[in-house]
Amino acid sequence: MTQTPTPTTETVRRLVLSLLADDTAPGPGPEVRPVTEGGGHSTWWVGRRHVLRLARDRDASLRQRRELRLRDLIRPLIGVAVPVSVARGEWASGLSYTLDTLLPGVSGEQQDVSALGEADLAGLLTGLREVPVRQAETLGVPRTPPRSLETLRAAALRAAERLPAEEFDPARFAQLAAPAAVQLGAQTGAAVLVHHHLAGEHLVVSPDGRVRGVLDWTDTVLGDPAEDIAGLASAVGAPAAVRAATLAGYGARPCLRGLWLARCDTVIRLADRHRGRDDSPFPLLEARLRRAWESILLERVTDLRDGPDDVP
Repeated sequence: MTQTPTPTTETVRRLVLSLLADDTAPGPGPEVRPVTEGGGHSTWWVGRRHVLRLARDRDASLRQRRELRLRDLIRPLIGVAVPVSVARGEWASGLSYTLDTLLPGVSGEQQDVSALGEADLAGLLTGLREVPVRQAETLGVPRTPPRSLETLRAAALRAAERLPAEEFDPARFAQLAAPAAVQLGAQTGAAVLVHHHLAGEHLVVSPDGRVRGVLDWTDTVLGDPAEDIAGLASAVGAPAAVRAATLAGYGARPCLRGLWLARCDTVIRLADRHRGRDDSPFPLLEARLRRAWESILLERVTDLRDGPDDVP
Protein backbone atom coordinates (compact mmCIF):
# COMPACT_ATOMS: atom_id res chain seq x y z
CA MET A 1 0.00 0.00 0.00
CA THR A 2 1.39 3.38 -1.02
CA GLN A 3 1.85 5.73 1.92
CA THR A 4 0.34 9.20 1.54
CA PRO A 5 3.16 11.76 1.42
CA THR A 6 3.29 14.39 4.13
CA PRO A 7 3.81 17.96 2.90
CA THR A 8 6.69 19.76 4.57
CA THR A 9 7.60 23.43 4.67
CA GLU A 10 10.30 22.76 2.08
CA THR A 11 7.86 20.90 -0.19
CA VAL A 12 5.44 23.80 -0.01
CA ARG A 13 8.16 26.41 -0.52
CA ARG A 14 9.45 24.72 -3.69
CA LEU A 15 5.93 24.41 -5.09
CA VAL A 16 5.12 28.05 -4.32
CA LEU A 17 8.33 29.29 -5.92
CA SER A 18 7.51 27.37 -9.10
CA LEU A 19 3.98 28.82 -9.19
CA LEU A 20 4.87 32.42 -8.40
CA ALA A 21 8.18 32.61 -10.26
CA ASP A 22 7.04 35.61 -12.30
CA ASP A 23 5.71 37.48 -9.24
CA THR A 24 8.54 36.75 -6.81
CA ALA A 25 11.65 38.89 -6.45
CA PRO A 26 15.01 37.10 -6.21
CA GLY A 27 15.46 35.58 -2.78
CA PRO A 28 13.70 33.02 -0.58
CA GLY A 29 10.22 33.91 -1.87
CA PRO A 30 7.06 34.56 0.17
CA GLU A 31 6.74 33.22 3.68
CA VAL A 32 4.83 29.93 3.95
CA ARG A 33 3.27 28.68 7.16
CA PRO A 34 0.57 26.12 7.96
CA VAL A 35 -2.97 27.17 8.79
CA THR A 36 -3.70 25.73 12.22
CA GLU A 37 -7.34 26.76 12.65
CA GLY A 38 -9.79 23.94 12.02
CA GLY A 39 -7.31 21.10 12.46
CA GLY A 40 -6.61 18.39 9.92
CA HIS A 41 -6.38 20.68 6.88
CA SER A 42 -3.33 20.66 4.62
CA THR A 43 -3.65 24.39 4.10
CA TRP A 44 -0.82 26.91 4.04
CA TRP A 45 -0.62 30.69 4.12
CA VAL A 46 1.51 31.96 1.25
CA GLY A 47 2.68 35.49 1.91
CA ARG A 48 -0.15 37.97 2.40
CA ARG A 49 -2.14 37.32 -0.76
CA HIS A 50 -2.56 33.57 -1.26
CA VAL A 51 -3.59 30.31 0.38
CA LEU A 52 -2.32 26.91 -0.79
CA ARG A 53 -4.57 23.90 -0.23
CA LEU A 54 -3.17 20.41 -0.68
CA ALA A 55 -5.41 17.36 -1.03
CA ARG A 56 -4.08 14.46 1.04
CA ASP A 57 -5.77 11.54 -0.75
CA ARG A 58 -7.50 10.65 -4.02
CA ASP A 59 -11.00 11.28 -2.71
CA ALA A 60 -10.02 14.71 -1.41
CA SER A 61 -8.46 15.45 -4.82
CA LEU A 62 -11.73 14.60 -6.58
CA ARG A 63 -13.67 16.82 -4.20
CA GLN A 64 -11.21 19.69 -4.62
CA ARG A 65 -11.40 19.53 -8.42
CA ARG A 66 -15.19 19.52 -8.18
CA GLU A 67 -15.04 22.49 -5.81
CA LEU A 68 -13.12 24.57 -8.34
CA ARG A 69 -15.88 24.09 -10.91
CA LEU A 70 -18.62 24.61 -8.34
CA ARG A 71 -17.20 27.95 -7.21
CA ASP A 72 -17.58 29.28 -10.73
CA LEU A 73 -21.23 28.18 -10.76
CA ILE A 74 -22.21 29.77 -7.44
CA ARG A 75 -20.11 32.95 -7.57
CA PRO A 76 -22.78 35.09 -9.33
CA LEU A 77 -25.61 33.85 -7.09
CA ILE A 78 -24.64 33.90 -3.43
CA GLY A 79 -23.78 37.56 -2.85
CA VAL A 80 -20.51 36.91 -0.99
CA ALA A 81 -17.05 36.20 -2.35
CA VAL A 82 -15.51 32.78 -2.87
CA PRO A 83 -11.79 32.31 -3.50
CA VAL A 84 -10.35 32.34 -7.00
CA SER A 85 -7.80 29.71 -7.99
CA VAL A 86 -4.73 31.30 -9.59
CA ALA A 87 -2.93 27.98 -10.04
CA ARG A 88 -3.90 24.34 -9.82
CA GLY A 89 -2.30 20.99 -10.50
CA GLU A 90 -0.77 18.04 -8.62
CA TRP A 91 1.73 18.37 -5.78
CA ALA A 92 2.28 14.59 -5.66
CA SER A 93 1.14 11.74 -7.91
CA GLY A 94 -2.65 11.86 -8.11
CA LEU A 95 -2.92 14.49 -5.35
CA SER A 96 -4.23 17.92 -6.32
CA TYR A 97 -3.55 21.42 -5.09
CA THR A 98 -5.04 24.85 -5.62
CA LEU A 99 -3.37 28.18 -4.95
CA ASP A 100 -6.21 30.55 -4.07
CA THR A 101 -6.52 34.27 -3.58
CA LEU A 102 -6.73 35.30 0.06
CA LEU A 103 -10.06 36.95 0.85
CA PRO A 104 -9.70 40.04 3.09
CA GLY A 105 -11.13 39.66 6.57
CA VAL A 106 -10.81 37.36 9.57
CA SER A 107 -12.34 34.07 10.64
CA GLY A 108 -15.89 34.07 11.96
CA GLU A 109 -14.44 32.45 15.08
CA GLN A 110 -12.62 35.73 15.78
CA GLN A 111 -15.17 38.37 14.73
CA ASP A 112 -18.88 38.63 15.53
CA VAL A 113 -21.34 39.05 12.68
CA SER A 114 -23.35 42.29 12.65
CA ALA A 115 -26.95 42.85 11.54
CA LEU A 116 -25.64 43.63 8.06
CA GLY A 117 -23.62 40.43 8.24
CA GLU A 118 -26.82 38.52 8.98
CA ALA A 119 -28.26 40.02 5.79
CA ASP A 120 -25.16 38.75 3.97
CA LEU A 121 -25.84 35.25 5.34
CA ALA A 122 -29.46 35.52 4.24
CA GLY A 123 -28.23 36.31 0.73
CA LEU A 124 -25.94 33.29 0.89
CA LEU A 125 -28.81 30.95 1.85
CA THR A 126 -31.06 32.48 -0.79
CA GLY A 127 -28.41 32.09 -3.47
CA LEU A 128 -27.72 28.46 -2.58
CA ARG A 129 -31.41 27.69 -3.04
CA GLU A 130 -31.28 29.28 -6.51
CA VAL A 131 -28.37 27.19 -7.79
CA PRO A 132 -29.75 24.92 -10.55
CA VAL A 133 -29.80 21.41 -9.15
CA ARG A 134 -29.22 19.81 -12.54
CA GLN A 135 -26.08 21.87 -13.11
CA ALA A 136 -24.74 20.96 -9.68
CA GLU A 137 -25.37 17.28 -10.38
CA THR A 138 -23.52 17.61 -13.69
CA LEU A 139 -20.48 18.78 -11.71
CA GLY A 140 -20.71 15.67 -9.55
CA VAL A 141 -22.24 17.19 -6.40
CA PRO A 142 -23.79 14.23 -4.54
CA ARG A 143 -27.28 13.99 -3.10
CA THR A 144 -27.48 13.33 0.64
CA PRO A 145 -30.71 12.24 2.38
CA PRO A 146 -31.84 14.26 5.41
CA ARG A 147 -30.73 13.00 8.80
CA SER A 148 -33.20 11.58 11.29
CA LEU A 149 -33.57 14.08 14.11
CA GLU A 150 -35.09 11.34 16.29
CA THR A 151 -31.96 9.19 15.92
CA LEU A 152 -29.67 12.20 16.43
CA ARG A 153 -31.60 13.27 19.55
CA ALA A 154 -31.19 9.81 21.08
CA ALA A 155 -27.44 9.86 20.38
CA ALA A 156 -27.12 13.38 21.82
CA LEU A 157 -28.96 12.37 25.00
CA ARG A 158 -26.52 9.51 25.54
CA ALA A 159 -23.60 11.85 24.86
CA ALA A 160 -24.94 14.49 27.27
CA GLU A 161 -24.97 11.97 30.10
CA ARG A 162 -21.23 11.44 29.61
CA LEU A 163 -20.38 15.14 29.87
CA PRO A 164 -19.31 16.70 33.17
CA ALA A 165 -22.32 18.23 34.94
CA GLU A 166 -20.69 21.67 34.98
CA GLU A 167 -20.37 21.63 31.19
CA PHE A 168 -23.87 20.56 30.20
CA ASP A 169 -27.15 19.66 31.87
CA PRO A 170 -28.97 16.84 30.00
CA ALA A 171 -32.26 18.24 31.28
CA ARG A 172 -31.96 20.93 28.62
CA PHE A 173 -33.11 18.33 26.10
CA ALA A 174 -36.57 18.49 27.70
CA GLN A 175 -37.18 21.29 25.20
CA LEU A 176 -36.97 18.68 22.44
CA ALA A 177 -39.30 15.90 23.50
CA ALA A 178 -39.55 12.84 21.27
CA PRO A 179 -42.83 13.99 19.62
CA ALA A 180 -41.23 17.35 18.78
CA ALA A 181 -38.32 15.57 17.11
CA VAL A 182 -40.84 13.74 14.93
CA GLN A 183 -42.57 17.03 14.06
CA LEU A 184 -39.22 18.49 13.02
CA GLY A 185 -38.55 15.73 10.54
CA ALA A 186 -37.37 16.94 7.15
CA GLN A 187 -40.22 17.92 4.85
CA THR A 188 -40.58 16.45 1.40
CA GLY A 189 -39.47 18.77 -1.34
CA ALA A 190 -36.70 19.53 -3.75
CA ALA A 191 -33.14 19.33 -2.46
CA VAL A 192 -31.06 22.50 -2.52
CA LEU A 193 -27.33 23.12 -2.68
CA VAL A 194 -25.93 22.90 0.86
CA HIS A 195 -22.44 24.08 1.82
CA HIS A 196 -22.57 21.48 4.61
CA HIS A 197 -19.73 22.92 6.69
CA LEU A 198 -20.61 26.52 7.53
CA ALA A 199 -18.30 26.62 10.54
CA GLY A 200 -16.96 29.94 11.79
CA GLU A 201 -13.53 29.15 10.33
CA HIS A 202 -15.10 29.13 6.84
CA LEU A 203 -16.74 32.55 7.17
CA VAL A 204 -14.59 35.56 6.25
CA VAL A 205 -15.80 38.54 8.31
CA SER A 206 -14.76 42.18 8.07
CA PRO A 207 -14.11 44.41 11.13
CA ASP A 208 -17.63 45.87 10.83
CA GLY A 209 -19.20 42.40 11.03
CA ARG A 210 -20.04 41.95 7.34
CA VAL A 211 -19.63 38.47 5.88
CA ARG A 212 -17.29 39.03 2.95
CA GLY A 213 -16.63 35.48 1.84
CA VAL A 214 -17.20 31.76 2.39
CA LEU A 215 -14.40 29.19 2.17
CA ASP A 216 -14.05 25.43 1.63
CA TRP A 217 -16.79 24.11 -0.66
CA THR A 218 -15.38 20.56 -0.79
CA ASP A 219 -18.18 19.03 1.33
CA THR A 220 -21.04 20.62 -0.63
CA VAL A 221 -24.06 18.37 -1.27
CA LEU A 222 -27.60 18.53 -2.57
CA GLY A 223 -29.83 18.00 0.41
CA ASP A 224 -31.46 19.42 3.51
CA PRO A 225 -31.12 23.24 3.85
CA ALA A 226 -31.51 22.87 7.63
CA GLU A 227 -27.92 21.57 7.67
CA ASP A 228 -26.61 25.02 6.72
CA ILE A 229 -28.89 26.68 9.28
CA ALA A 230 -27.38 24.29 11.81
CA GLY A 231 -23.86 25.23 10.74
CA LEU A 232 -24.63 28.90 11.18
CA ALA A 233 -26.20 28.31 14.61
CA SER A 234 -22.92 26.89 15.92
CA ALA A 235 -20.84 29.46 14.01
CA VAL A 236 -22.61 32.77 14.70
CA GLY A 237 -25.19 31.84 17.35
CA ALA A 238 -28.73 30.50 17.20
CA PRO A 239 -30.51 33.90 17.12
CA ALA A 240 -28.39 35.26 14.27
CA ALA A 241 -28.70 32.00 12.29
CA VAL A 242 -32.47 31.94 12.61
CA ARG A 243 -32.79 35.61 11.71
CA ALA A 244 -30.67 35.03 8.58
CA ALA A 245 -32.69 31.95 7.58
CA THR A 246 -35.95 33.82 8.12
CA LEU A 247 -34.71 36.68 5.93
CA ALA A 248 -33.88 34.05 3.30
CA GLY A 249 -37.50 32.92 3.31
CA TYR A 250 -37.31 29.81 5.48
CA GLY A 251 -40.22 29.15 7.83
CA ALA A 252 -40.34 28.01 11.43
CA ARG A 253 -39.93 24.29 10.80
CA PRO A 254 -36.60 24.33 8.90
CA CYS A 255 -35.27 26.99 11.28
CA LEU A 256 -36.08 24.92 14.36
CA ARG A 257 -34.89 21.74 12.69
CA GLY A 258 -31.55 23.42 11.93
CA LEU A 259 -31.34 24.71 15.49
CA TRP A 260 -31.79 21.24 16.98
CA LEU A 261 -29.44 19.59 14.52
CA ALA A 262 -26.79 22.05 15.72
CA ARG A 263 -27.58 21.49 19.39
CA CYS A 264 -27.37 17.71 19.08
CA ASP A 265 -24.21 17.83 16.97
CA THR A 266 -22.35 20.14 19.36
CA VAL A 267 -23.17 17.96 22.38
CA ILE A 268 -22.04 14.81 20.57
CA ARG A 269 -18.79 16.38 19.38
CA LEU A 270 -17.89 17.71 22.82
CA ALA A 271 -18.57 14.30 24.37
CA ASP A 272 -16.43 12.67 21.68
CA ARG A 273 -13.62 15.08 22.54
CA HIS A 274 -13.77 14.02 26.18
CA ARG A 275 -13.46 10.38 25.07
CA GLY A 276 -10.54 11.08 22.74
CA ARG A 277 -12.55 10.54 19.55
CA ASP A 278 -12.19 14.13 18.34
CA ASP A 279 -8.98 16.18 18.34
CA SER A 280 -10.60 19.62 17.98
CA PRO A 281 -9.61 22.14 20.69
CA PHE A 282 -11.89 22.13 23.74
CA PRO A 283 -12.43 25.92 23.66
CA LEU A 284 -13.64 25.72 20.04
CA LEU A 285 -16.13 22.93 20.75
CA GLU A 286 -17.34 24.62 23.93
CA ALA A 287 -17.88 27.90 22.08
CA ARG A 288 -19.87 26.16 19.37
CA LEU A 289 -22.04 24.40 21.93
CA ARG A 290 -22.67 27.67 23.76
CA ARG A 291 -23.66 29.46 20.55
CA ALA A 292 -25.96 26.67 19.36
CA TRP A 293 -27.78 26.58 22.71
CA GLU A 294 -28.51 30.31 22.83
CA SER A 295 -32.22 30.81 23.40
CA ILE A 296 -34.41 32.15 20.62
CA LEU A 297 -37.95 33.50 20.77
CA LEU A 298 -39.14 31.28 17.90
CA GLU A 299 -38.89 28.05 19.88
CA ARG A 300 -41.14 29.48 22.61
CA VAL A 301 -43.94 30.76 20.38
CA THR A 302 -44.13 28.30 17.47
CA ASP A 303 -46.83 25.65 17.23
CA LEU A 304 -45.41 23.32 14.62
CA ARG A 305 -48.79 21.81 13.86
CA ASP A 306 -49.79 25.10 12.29
CA GLY A 307 -46.35 26.48 11.44
CA PRO A 308 -45.14 27.12 7.91
CA ASP A 309 -43.27 24.40 6.09
CA ASP A 310 -40.07 24.88 4.16
CA VAL A 311 -39.96 27.30 1.27
CA PRO A 312 -40.63 25.72 -2.11
